[in-house]
Amino acid sequence: MSIASLPGAFHAPNLRRVSKTAGVRLKALSAGLTDVGRKRSHNEDSYLIDEELQLFVVADGMGGHAGGGTASRIAVETIDKELRSVRTSPTSPFKAETALQDSPLPDFLRAAVEKACFEIYRAAQEDPRLAGMGTTVISLCVQHEHALFAHVGDSRAYLIRGELIQQISEDHSLVNEQIKAGMITPDEARHSRYKNIITRSVGFEEEVQVDVMGIMLQPGDAFVLCSDGLANLVEDKEIREVVSGAELKDAPRKLVDLANERGGDDNITVIVVRVAPA
Repeated sequence: MSIASLPGAFHAPNLRRVSKTAGVRLKALSAGLTDVGRKRSHNEDSYLIDEELQLFVVADGMGGHAGGGTASRIAVETIDKELRSVRTSPTSPFKAETALQDSPLPDFLRAAVEKACFEIYRAAQEDPRLAGMGTTVISLCVQHEHALFAHVGDSRAYLIRGELIQQISEDHSLVNEQIKAGMITPDEARHSRYKNIITRSVGFEEEVQVDVMGIMLQPGDAFVLCSDGLANLVEDKEIREVVSGAELKDAPRKLVDLANERGGDDNITVIVVRVAPA
């Protein structure tokens, strides 16, 4: 499988190109859960499951009790609203069956996250109590045989295909920059006191750079969207084992419980998406 060459995309390692699944309509089935964890007094995460749009979003807010929760809520609501508006337009990209590299939908997905950034920033300017708020965003939209992502921050998207689990998103975080520079190892990053510092967020400034990427789907593919409350405490292989071995409706709870067993030091939000013939 491969990350397609889309504007703003990156190419994940160890993925091989896969041909389009000819003649097979695919549909995403999903289940999601958010949990306050064991150390926080309130939940600043939000998530969206819009099965009509086949749109799934996880947002991890920051900025205190009022600010973080407000930012993540504005993000998921704005992204959903913007894409619903696009869907009803006469030239809706949701109706077009085009090659992945020619699909107009990634640009609309990016624009929806950019609009969320503006709306969060504007809300913070209007209310001093919300000053400095922002949020991560990881979003997935399934269209025909394509999985399209828009991403800012360190919330993650994983693809599970057979025995493989691959992180699709790239963390916009200080420790990831240190890993790429060869300053620390991935294991050191996991235990670093700087692991929660992100280098890009939605709404902290008026504009943000959004990573957009896409892959071709196969029946049986599964995706996990999650906040760092899960990713920091549960290994990739453990995520694959839970998702591969559990019923769809039970998988988010099993993952949340596993993170809480490890300390639950942050809010935990998970959406599990499985792809099947429509």
